[in-house]
Amino acid sequence: MLRLTLLILVLANAAYFAWAQRLLAPWGLAPAQQSEPHRLMQQIQPQAIKVLPGDEARRIEADGAPAECLQAGVFEEAQLAGLRQVLERWPSGSWRLDPAAEPARWIVYMGKYLTAENVARKKGELRQIGVSFETLANASLEPGLSLGGHATPAAAARQLEVLSERGVRTAKVVQEREEVRGQMLKLPAIDDSLRPRLDELKPALNGRNLRPCR
Repeated sequence: MLRLTLLILVLANAAYFAWAQRLLAPWGLAPAQQSEPHRLMQQIQPQAIKVLPGDEARRIEADGAPAECLQAGVFEEAQLAGLRQVLERWPSGSWRLDPAAEPARWIVYMGKYLTAENVARKKGELRQIGVSFETLANASLEPGLSLGGHATPAAAARQLEVLSERGVRTAKVVQEREEVRGQMLKLPAIDDSLRPRLDELKPALNGRNLRPCR
């Protein structure tokens, strides 16, 4: 019995030696590869780990998302007080107000109509002849319809001639707004840290929409 036990131990040691020395690798029996470059690829390298302060970590995270430039306006002086009050709580350099002018606008206009039903009926007639219309930006012209806006009265008059040939009979050229001079709000770099704050800004925009900078 003792001899059998010794024989088993000798065979086991011989098998382990052959396995450790990769002599059995052709049969798929061998320890995991520990030589380069596999070992280097599996190293974590703890000396390369760096703990960043919170502000720096947030900055690096924000740098990963592209910032965008947004603008809104033009705002007249009387409209700026509430806007400035909100923007004063924003980080320094995240906004500015630039002098700007919004040019006058002329439209091909139909109206005023007596009732909203008259407007709806006219819209139906325009759809039948394939003429598009848009919402009026000047409340004093309501109820009515704009068939297109232009930077000059001459351009609006040319559109009116074309529309007359298509069957539009009661339209005319009117000035929808005069030139407006004031301030343009510019947000030059809206990133992930500032995007959530756009909602707090909207009530102070007086109905104007933020749009990409030109």
